[in-house]
Amino acid sequence: MNITIYDVAREANVSMATVSRVVNGNPNVKPATRKKVLEVISRLGYRPNAVARGLASKKTTTVGVIIPDISSTFYAELARGIEDIATMYKYNIILSNSDQNIDKELHLLNTMLGKQVDGIVFMGGNISQEHVEEFEKSPVPIVLAGSVEETGQVPSVNIDYEQATYDAITSFIEKGHKEIAFVIGPLHEPMNEKNKLNGYKRALSEAGIEYKEDLVVEGDYTYDSGIEAFDKLAELDNKPTAIFVGSDEMALGVVHGAQDKGFAIPEDFEVISSDNTRLAVMVRPQLTAVVQPLYDIGAVAMRLLTKLMNKETVSEQTVLLPHRIELRNSTK
Repeated sequence: MNITIYDVAREANVSMATVSRVVNGNPNVKPATRKKVLEVISRLGYRPNAVARGLASKKTTTVGVIIPDISSTFYAELARGIEDIATMYKYNIILSNSDQNIDKELHLLNTMLGKQVDGIVFMGGNISQEHVEEFEKSPVPIVLAGSVEETGQVPSVNIDYEQATYDAITSFIEKGHKEIAFVIGPLHEPMNEKNKLNGYKRALSEAGIEYKEDLVVEGDYTYDSGIEAFDKLAELDNKPTAIFVGSDEMALGVVHGAQDKGFAIPEDFEVISSDNTRLAVMVRPQLTAVVQPLYDIGAVAMRLLTKLMNKETVSEQTVLLPHRIELRNSTK
């Protein structure tokens, strides 16, 4: 039998309003009364009804998190940052996996809203105009984490992906490399096409190095696509001497693809990866990588969402966190 607030009030010989004040941490309760109510709550095993409390307060203290792939190390680290800050601010999380399918993303968005969440953290590779239109209709705040929306209309937390790529390519150029390949994620994603690729081209242009399309190989962030990308690069007459890779998992594929063909890293090819997940130190040689502070991106996105949900003043809705390059053994 479900224990109700009425049962607790009757057993403790207090009003239901008093029980409610104790449950909600209201300080206006005498210590002796609070102790008595808490003892009854413990003895009866009473658990407040979150749905009923949400109806009364118009808040469910629940946040929806829509994530492309929970099995991805990249998104798992982002999600951990979100979860820790949510817990700190006493929010519960509903986590859903979208598979980067736009129909599923929009369906999950409306499902979350139907569950009366107080806010949503959204992660996705391709934020389309259709997404933005749905976000604008939302009755609750939405924040993007590790996801680029070109107009800047939607609050977001990222790094400067163009500058990060520029820095990685420039570090190769400073070592004398001229044939620099870029194994990039899907080019229909703005983060890749408009940000990372522009950083690659800008670094080459400023150094007077010709941009060659055959040195840019599109992958899908997976290990297998990294192996396939290296196979394509190995067939070129103008083989690269340095390779920048758009994700750690693809970079593992590139490194192993090279090693399987008898090449050595970094002697034959220097490699810089992007993201700096724990995969970067699980391969040999360990990967030099652009450090994207994934946990911090998730944590800051959740903190920004708490401010928006509580209607606090937010000075900047587009947040860019710092990045750096962590030198390891895949470069000389």
